[in-house]
Amino acid sequence: MATTNEWELSGEYFETCSCDYLCPCIISTNFSARPTKGWCAFAMVFQIQRGRFGSEALDGLSFAVIGRTPGVMLEGSWEVGLITDQRAKPAQQQALGAIVGGQAGGPMANLAPLLGKFLGVESKPIQFQSEGMQRSVSIPGVLEQALTGVGAAEDAREPMHVDNTLHPANPRLALAKATRSHLHAFGIDWDDDSGKNNGHFAPFAWKGAVPASQEAAQPAQVR
Repeated sequence: MATTNEWELSGEYFETCSCDYLCPCIISTNFSARPTKGWCAFAMVFQIQRGRFGSEALDGLSFAVIGRTPGVMLEGSWEVGLITDQRAKPAQQQALGAIVGGQAGGPMANLAPLLGKFLGVESKPIQFQSEGMQRSVSIPGVLEQALTGVGAAEDAREPMHVDNTLHPANPRLALAKATRSHLHAFGIDWDDDSGKNNGHFAPFAWKGAVPASQEAAQPAQVR
């Protein structure tokens, strides 16, 4: 089938979630474990180093996928919202919406059967920082989160990893502990400074293509 708007993104990702370290969901078969609090709130942040959607360049932009699950992830009913980089032009916001919403194929499309409600799209300034084993992001009024990698036994300057996961960012994830998680977006409110919560980081590389018969539209109007 002929395609249009072939796309690809690569860069860095990190997240924190409300599960205690180590998150049981990610190491279970098909996300079948119950979250440590019975429910899960999470924020996945992506910094694009190189990206394009058709002829539209996406280099240097960031976005965040905000979500909540009421119970076991495998059972579905996920609620998910998208924060796009305020620097993005309308066409770039539309492209990111199509990628994260799954309409453009790629890894996020594989999660479609688990999604119960799309919470919308908001445009905000995003400040992403990465240095050594530390990652942090600031989205004023929405998300303030940071983590530190868990050092490997043979070299504490390098993180331990979990491999062969079903995570959409990368099947190989560095293990980390959250140092702060403050999330207030799309009706999801979660604050934790305990240092006990789970985190991950990894490079990511996504690609896909939109069928010529399908218009790649963003999931909802950007606010």
